[in-house]
Amino acid sequence: MSDATLHATSQNPDDFAVQVSDQIESFLVAVTEVARGDEPGSTVPFLLLEISQLLLAGGRLGAHEDILPDERYEPDLGPEPDVDELRENLARLLEPVDVYSEVFDPYEPRKAPVPARLSDDIAGIITDLRHGMAHYRSGRTAEALWWWQFSYFSNWGPTASAVLRALQSVLIHVRLNQPLEELDGLDTDQGVGDETLEIEAGRVMAEEIGAPLGMRQGK
Repeated sequence: MSDATLHATSQNPDDFAVQVSDQIESFLVAVTEVARGDEPGSTVPFLLLEISQLLLAGGRLGAHEDILPDERYEPDLGPEPDVDELRENLARLLEPVDVYSEVFDPYEPRKAPVPARLSDDIAGIITDLRHGMAHYRSGRTAEALWWWQFSYFSNWGPTASAVLRALQSVLIHVRLNQPLEELDGLDTDQGVGDETLEIEAGRVMAEEIGAPLGMRQGK
């Protein structure tokens, strides 16, 4: 299935596969545009909206009965498209709130939160979704749905949920005028305290995120 026929009028818009693919394609296009950086002050609100809408598609996939591919072995799609530029652009736009704490399994006791990066996680979600979209555009609808459902459970679903919570937290701090009290230098490759990072995070959140949203600056 080519790009030209992806949304052909012969397709039933009520079809489950069409609806899910439309939601996923919309996410891919929107996040790619956000990563261009044309509106840096709206990065967090836009990503919150797009992740929320993507999780609706994920919820539908999760609630659906198990989807089986037509072929036993997955056809070779060739090399995966590079997402390094998108990841780097998002890291620049989200700095210094890019790093956040994540709990992998809330039902597994005594698991400490681990540091993660919004930019890495979103790039990983993009990779998973593009993989399924390649099948869909080649006419392998069952394979695409199987991949999207499987990777929703195994990777991009939990990741998107964690990203959503982090983005919500950023906006909550801004909207309720609650500066981050402590970051402890949270990083994915070090765990030492960094007071400068805390101060810078609060400044960027207020100036680059709060101002475009029309939020008053704290005195």
